[in-house]
Formats: sequence, C-alpha cells, structure tokens
Amino acid sequence: MSNIVRSRLADGVVFNTVRDSRFKTMEIEASIILPLSAESAPVNALLAFVLSRTCREYPTHRLLCKKLSGLYGAELSASVAKAGDRHIIGLCARGIDDRYALDGESIAEQLSLLLCRVIFDPNITDGGFPDDETEQSRRQLLDLIDSEFNEKRTYAISKMIGIMCADETFGVKRYGTAEQVKAVTSAQLYEAWQSMLKTAEFQIMYVGDSAPDKAVSVFAKAFESVGRAPVSVSTQVIRQADGVKRVTEEMELSQSKLVMGFRAGTALPEDVTAVRLMCAVLGGTANSKLFCNVREKQSLCYYCAARYDKYKGLVLIDSGVEADNAERLEAGIMKEIEDMQNGNITDFELEATKLAVINAYYSSNDTTSGINAWYSSQMFDGAMRSIDEMAAKVNAVTKEEVVEAAKRLSLDTVYLLTGR
Repeated sequence: MSNIVRSRLADGVVFNTVRDSRFKTMEIEASIILPLSAESAPVNALLAFVLSRTCREYPTHRLLCKKLSGLYGAELSASVAKAGDRHIIGLCARGIDDRYALDGESIAEQLSLLLCRVIFDPNITDGGFPDDETEQSRRQLLDLIDSEFNEKRTYAISKMIGIMCADETFGVKRYGTAEQVKAVTSAQLYEAWQSMLKTAEFQIMYVGDSAPDKAVSVFAKAFESVGRAPVSVSTQVIRQADGVKRVTEEMELSQSKLVMGFRAGTALPEDVTAVRLMCAVLGGTANSKLFCNVREKQSLCYYCAARYDKYKGLVLIDSGVEADNAERLEAGIMKEIEDMQNGNITDFELEATKLAVINAYYSSNDTTSGINAWYSSQMFDGAMRSIDEMAAKVNAVTKEEVVEAAKRLSLDTVYLLTGR
C-alpha cells in the first residue's frame, strides 16, 4: 500500500504527507494548479518568482533570506511547470527535520507559516507588488528563457512541441515568451494573485520524519479566510496524427537536432504503464533499441532517446546528429519502431528494460525531493501509488501489450534544427 496520507483542508486543497525516518531534512511544497493559456502563462510564471522573494512581514529579499538563515539555513524556491493543459506554480521550503531543532522548535511549523505568508500575505502596496522585486524576478525569468534557448536540445524539443501542438493549449510555453514576460505589468500580477487564491487547486506535499500536525494546522487556518471556487482543468488528447508536419530551422550550431513527435493513440490510465515501458524499450535505457542499434551499431547520431508524456499522450524522440545523417537517422528510428510493431522484441530487451525502469523508480526514493517528485507526478492520476505498487504494474506488462502500444504510435511532426 502507498505510504502517503492525504487530507482535504478546503475546497480544492489537499495536504499530502509522507513520513520517512531516513532523512535529517524535510520539505514542504505548495503546488498551485491553474489552467494553462497563452495569456496567463507569462503572468503566472512571473508571479511565482515574485512571490518567492518577499512577503509583508519580510518586505525585502534580504530580510526574507535572513529569516531563512535563522531557521538553520532553510531554503525557499519557486518553480514553474506544465502537466498537460495545467500550469503548475511550485513554492517549496526545505529545512532540517523538527527532531534536530533546538529547544523543541518546529521548523515544519515555521516554514509552513513562511509559505503561507508568501502565498496569502505578499508585500503589496498601492494595489501592486514592489517594482524593484518585480524587476529582479523579471530578469531571473528572462534568464531562464534565455538558458532554454541556449541549450539547443531543450530548445529543439520545445520548438517541436510548439509546432506539433500549435492549435492546442499544450503548445503554450510554460514561461511564455520573452516579449510577453517583458510586457507583464504590476496590475496584471496583482489580478493574477487574487484569482489564484480563489480559483487554483492546491496540492501541498510534506515529506519528513516528524508529525505534520503543526504544518497542517497552519495551512488549514490560512485557507479559512479565503473564498474558494477552484477551477478543474482537463487536458485535450489527440489520439491519432492527421498527416506529418515537417519543419527545418537553420541556426549557427555544430550539432544538428532531430526531434520526432508521435501520438501514442491512448490516454486511458490502464494503458499508461505499457506505453511507458514500450517507450523505454525503444529509447529509454542503455539497452534500448535506439541506443544499441541506431547509435552504437549504425553510428547515426550522438544520442537518441525516447520519452513519454502520459498527460498529453505523446511520445517524443530526440537526437543529436550530423546534418548529412538526418534522413538516415529518421529512417533508422522508424525501422526500430516498425520492428517493435512486428513483435521483434527479445525477452532480454523486455526484462532488462523492466529492471532499469524499476531501478530508476527506487532510486527516486533516496531523497526527500525525489519522494516529493514521485508523488507529485501522480497528482492527476486519480490514485497515488507507492514504488512497490508501480514496480508490480511494470513487471505485469506483457510483450503483447508492449507490441500493441507500439502499433498505436502515429508520427505527427518531424523537426530538424540544423546548422547553416
């Protein structure tokens, strides 16, 4: 059985607890779930970083950092992600576990209070956030956007998704564009913050050894004074590609990037494990077909990996390649998929992949952040499963199910980023 305990604090607010005595640290993260849209993405992304810098009680970033230092060097960070058509703002506090604090002080309670002040009582004057902190956050977000552009593998994957899902919500970038971020006003941030408190779903994750009672009490009290009307978000899933889109972009670079996007043909929960395993057999481990055959035997690329987005029902294959080999590489990838569709999967390939996938599952259990990520990745699955439960599901997948998952793949988009 899963060792996570879930309790409802308010409408659309769930507190999740995982107790583990192996660690000397703990962390509390508030995942704030909003609808993804082109208009709101840059505003919400900027809001995440603005909120993480100050609050009314600690009105400058220096004062907030001083408070964190006083809590045995605790940390507070912001993150922005998307899961299907959902936009997720993460505010995470990390510190030592309560049992290591002096004089019976509860670090979990203190960090929960700080998170609630950041979320519910930010540093607002005259109906807006401070200009200096807003501009600092804007620069931070623009740096992140630049870093994704400069990392060409990340850029190519993002560009392919934008092309593949141009008419879908999922095609929106999690940060928005640099031009959109530069145009966000203080008034927009204030309106987004007010809307967030009322309409967002909140998933609060607590990972540590000490009892979460004080943290639960802090968050429950914070939500008492907020009128809640949470908006539920569903994700549009297209199961079959309607033709193949091909886009080539030229840029100054030494290594070209080929990214291929496939529709996985299903979004049913019972099919997710089989599709995930099929994707791993294809290109997710050192024993995968793409690694062993396309990269090692045929030397067609520098790397070639497959990944599965379970929320959107997409399989993405990305690779680094010499421009002259791009066509041969694409043909080689399609040949490996065709082989899988024809049932050419050895017992060794299947069993070795299962072992690799399950080992990766258990490795994620070695840190509080890994445990947090493990359960957070299941927030929209209807049920949260332990690693043992997921390992059993992986081991139960048959070769026939993997072959059927491969047969449902349909190529949607081919994107090539190549040097001039």
